[in-house]
Amino acid sequence: MKNLIPILLLGASSAALIVQAKDTASAKTPPSSVVAPKPEKPAEKRIIEVCFVLDTTGSMAGLIEGAKQKIWSIATAIVSAKPKPEVRMGIVGYRDRGDAYVTKRVDLTNDMDTFYAQLQEFQAAGGGDTPESVSEALHEAVTKLSWTPDVSVFRVMYLVGDAPPQHYQDGKDWQKVCKKAGNKDIVINTVQCGNIAGTAEVWKAIASNGNGVFAQIPQDGNMVSISAPQDAELQRLNAEVGATLIPCGPASKRREVEMKQGASMNLSASSNASRLSYNALTGVTVQGGGELLDQIAQGTITLDKVKRDELPENLQGMTAEQLKTHVEAQAARRKEIQARIAQLTQERAAWLRAETQKVAAAGKSDSFDDQVTRTVRDQAARKGFKFD
Repeated sequence: MKNLIPILLLGASSAALIVQAKDTASAKTPPSSVVAPKPEKPAEKRIIEVCFVLDTTGSMAGLIEGAKQKIWSIATAIVSAKPKPEVRMGIVGYRDRGDAYVTKRVDLTNDMDTFYAQLQEFQAAGGGDTPESVSEALHEAVTKLSWTPDVSVFRVMYLVGDAPPQHYQDGKDWQKVCKKAGNKDIVINTVQCGNIAGTAEVWKAIASNGNGVFAQIPQDGNMVSISAPQDAELQRLNAEVGATLIPCGPASKRREVEMKQGASMNLSASSNASRLSYNALTGVTVQGGGELLDQIAQGTITLDKVKRDELPENLQGMTAEQLKTHVEAQAARRKEIQARIAQLTQERAAWLRAETQKVAAAGKSDSFDDQVTRTVRDQAARKGFKFD
């Protein structure tokens, strides 16, 4: 029987330069000194997509809470790959018929701030009988999410739960779903929480049919939040970098940027540090766009093209020169802060690597986050990704 514990869970290829002579018959090869060099081919945009198919019944409360704390560190570990990927994450939460919902999905997105906020909306509740709608959830994840149809993309799912599937006569059998996943080049890994009888056998079969691996971990996920010596200063710097934000766009987008920064201020010290590490690796301050300095740095907008009514109210009445001065000052201040953040996140990463090695040496590396990062590192190599 499951505990009914409601908690709040929270390629593109480069364009070739083609020079064609007007009269090919009389065209002459120019001297080597004036031949334009071929432009370097820019690095291809690479993508890693991860979907968590997650049992959200009452007995999964501990794991869901741990996932809330660890999702930024998981994302940071994945985005550390070379070549640097765009990371897209999604969730399909599942329970069973008769509960508040059978499945509840969050589509794949590269906006980790929004993904984190949506993750917090999941609650562990319901259940009561042991089997759950596993096949329905797997079917939803394989067929309803916006997987990127490109051969270079690494796509992976993690089925995470503690109970075997219900058997419904609806045609959504997990074996058929695994075949569909294989046709889409989606790997399915399974993570069993706890030791309910009958789960391991099916979980192993799903992983085998899904070209993935099976792991068994403690019921609560065994996730431990490790505080690093750099976390306190990084938390302070997060507030300082927040003071340099210039939300830009429609009013709804500007509010979204402010809400994301506000949410980051409520993160635990270790989660906040992982978020800053992720942002540093992706080169942005706020995930999902809508921040002026990020957009200028990325070359997607220039200050002279910004509409005044899409700026914060206190900037709308500035002259062009005043606005330019203000933006330059904020950019300079942010550069200083980000330099210190980069230094601290590198020191923190080295410290955490050492601590992780100690945990592994003690035989305690059986946590949910460890299983995810380890399997992504191993399996993404199939698509040419490498990790230090």
